[in-house]
Amino acid sequence: MMKNLKHITGLILLSLTIGTAFGNNTKNKEVINVSGAEQILVGKKDNDNNTVKIALLLDTSNSMDGLINQAKAQLWDIVNQFSYAKCGNGHRPDLEIALYQYGNDGLSSREGYIQQVIGFSRDLDEISEKLFSLSTNGGEEYCGEVIQTSLQQLDWGKNPDNLKMIFIAGNEPFTQGKLNYKDAVTNAREKDIIVNTIFCGDYQQGINTEWKKGAALTGGEYMAINHNKHIVHINTPYDNIIIKLNSKLNNTYISYGASGSRKLELQSRQDNNAMELEEAVAVQRAVSKSSGMYKNSTWDLIDASEEDEFDITAIKKEELPSTLRDKSKAELRAFISTKKAERKRIQEEIQELNVKREIYIKEHAPQEKGELENAMLNAIKKQASGKNFKWE
Repeated sequence: MMKNLKHITGLILLSLTIGTAFGNNTKNKEVINVSGAEQILVGKKDNDNNTVKIALLLDTSNSMDGLINQAKAQLWDIVNQFSYAKCGNGHRPDLEIALYQYGNDGLSSREGYIQQVIGFSRDLDEISEKLFSLSTNGGEEYCGEVIQTSLQQLDWGKNPDNLKMIFIAGNEPFTQGKLNYKDAVTNAREKDIIVNTIFCGDYQQGINTEWKKGAALTGGEYMAINHNKHIVHINTPYDNIIIKLNSKLNNTYISYGASGSRKLELQSRQDNNAMELEEAVAVQRAVSKSSGMYKNSTWDLIDASEEDEFDITAIKKEELPSTLRDKSKAELRAFISTKKAERKRIQEEIQELNVKREIYIKEHAPQEKGELENAMLNAIKKQASGKNFKWE
């Protein structure tokens, strides 16, 4: 009897100990059932950062060349603005962008002349590449259908703290197509997604063709822009220095894995695309690359080393650049550490120069924001306040 009592007492104490351990440690762990009895605690990464999800739906019919050019040129400045944003918990938000084109005769009529160009992505180089791949052609612009398609195809998630927005831009009546836009935007509202409409043309004409109503149904913003307007950028004494530093920054990227070399080439190609548009765009891209918004842990050893689960011993030699394959694991760690410090120094220098650059612009003449950029940022900041986002 006494033996059984001791056995029972031991089980109770063991249960209490396990229960206490569970209570103290399950916050950052995931519980997995094994054979219906055992439970194992495995690491589960905190998702402290709220996410901003933006689906950009662009009309790529014949008259929209100016809109596409604005999107290419102003992407980096929009991204840079997010480097100043903070969630309610004090962390920087993550930014995911998806891109659709619609209203283009080159697209499938069976799909309603609609194409997902890229789903939600944090890969800024891929997003830039897809923007530069767009070309215009005549077509039918079905606003309701492209909104509904983005709702169905994209993974919007269910986190109520995330800011989820659609920006649709075009210049034909919002009512075109078989699917009533009111049904599409009502579906968006039910998913806590705000629809913002950008009419490329006269403000009153956009109202008359129901672009404003399309936004109002979800509490979104209606905006009209001159999509053909060319923004004159102000050159500063810091631009060339930042561009040179960008080249040095590129030398700190060490590709690995199956996609490493392709991604490294993509990075260089998007630098060239930005420079071909305008030097100021290349500067804005360099500033983005020096911020926390530009992350490439899937192919760059330096960014990958910042991840909690990074394990240098798990990387096969053949996945590394040829110059690193004969290095020992200790030598690789030292190499990564050196490159990481070099990158941090360059990024900080670019950020410091950008502060001086922005002061120079304000002192000499206020640089006008791009039409598309201005419209999007005004709506983003206004709607972000409802999710407890703040800008510094």
